[in-house]
Amino acid sequence: MLLNNGRYTGRLYRALNPVYAREPLSGHGAALHGGRFNAKGTPALYTALDPATALREANQAGSLQPTVLVSYNADLGPIFDTRDPDKLCQHGMSDTALTDPGWRRKMLEGDIIPTQDFAGGLIADGFAGLLIRSYARGTSETEMGFNIVLWQWSGAGCVLEVVDDENRLSRM
Repeated sequence: MLLNNGRYTGRLYRALNPVYAREPLSGHGAALHGGRFNAKGTPALYTALDPATALREANQAGSLQPTVLVSYNADLGPIFDTRDPDKLCQHGMSDTALTDPGWRRKMLEGDIIPTQDFAGGLIADGFAGLLIRSYARGTSETEMGFNIVLWQWSGAGCVLEVVDDENRLSRM
């Protein structure tokens, strides 16, 4: 894993809904709808460490939908590493709560989402994002992917650049 002293430097990937393809750095969709690790109103970028994981994450419900795969060069931090159970416990989170498959239903019903509260605490503590194992359909213990959910991707200590040398996104 490319975490070094809480920083991630390397390539990241996102599989975007084409509606957001012209703004691959906006986080608007996540802010509008909310997600496992961001409450409604909080922008977030859900990225993956490899393209296959990005595609699985973006297409969890039903069949493969139209998707734009985007690549980024990243130098980000600090990133919270959820693989450390002691750190999770210090922040009031458990692996079981991280993997709760009912978070979306609870959000729709207006219930408290523990992972959103956890993320809010990490944001308040100055974390730019978190590293989390993918639980999307198609991942397994032997072929697991990893995601980095970002709440800050520009400014102090954070650089995230879209790889688009041929300006393809501007032509969509």
